[in-house]
Amino acid sequence: MAALCDTTAAPAGHPRAPELAVGLGFRSGTPTGRILHALREALGDKPIACLATIDRRAEELRPAAAGLGVSVRTFTAAELAQVDVPNPSARTDDALGTASVAEAAALLAADGPLVIPKRTVDGIVIAAALTPKSPLT
Repeated sequence: MAALCDTTAAPAGHPRAPELAVGLGFRSGTPTGRILHALREALGDKPIACLATIDRRAEELRPAAAGLGVSVRTFTAAELAQVDVPNPSARTDDALGTASVAEAAALLAADGPLVIPKRTVDGIVIAAALTPKSPLT
């Protein structure tokens, strides 16, 4: 499966730092500033390749992605429900039809391993997976 995050090759001779596909779960109406603050709190200055979430939150996530200069990847509840995650939530499954948004979205967007399991910062669930180190991997 090809990586879904937009990644660009580093200049020849310069290794690219591992980038993260960051999955997010949040309530409708969550302010962009709060999303950005939660990302900084959870990830520090780790490089982000893209943000990923459930399709119904795409438009609300776009301003945060634009502020970071990254793309947004979205997935349906059915797509997210197919992903095996380490920390499923029965409450999320009851509400959305998938037991995971953040972890599942990160895994689908990255095509790499989950390196930051879901954690909640100010009501926003964040998880991250590594993107491939080069477009050829």
